[in-house]
Amino acid sequence: MSAKTVVFICTANYYRSRFCEHWFNTQAEARGLNWRATSRGLRTWMADGYGPIASFTVDRLATHGVLLNGNIRLPISLSESDLKNADLVVALKEGEHRAMMVEQFPDWADRVEYWHVDDIDCATAEEALPLCETNVLALVERLTVHGSDSSGRCCAG
Repeated sequence: MSAKTVVFICTANYYRSRFCEHWFNTQAEARGLNWRATSRGLRTWMADGYGPIASFTVDRLATHGVLLNGNIRLPISLSESDLKNADLVVALKEGEHRAMMVEQFPDWADRVEYWHVDDIDCATAEEALPLCETNVLALVERLTVHGSDSSGRCCAG
């Protein structure tokens, strides 16, 4: 049986969504959960010139023993196929991402689960990344207990 997929979305796919992707995969694997995460951005051009991933994302993951070991890529823009192939889509901040979803993927905007994790313009990494951790752990727990039907927001189809 192939793994189900969750896609984490943020603005640039440089910081929050990338953290959630790696943290989720570590937690899901530790629990034997048949889910895998990926991440995408709605405005990846905003990370142009900054490198593949935020250093504070890499550092925070490392504090939890999650080492990327060269598993680093540049930000990737969200596509319709990402949405169609996902079992669950999570955007990191409703106040930031719902309007972008309506603009870019209007048919999908109401099928996304929205969290409330501020970007670097409103919160430091020391504030935002622990919130990402907590939300991911709650999601992993929910999927472990209830499977893909737990939120009513699964996005396939």
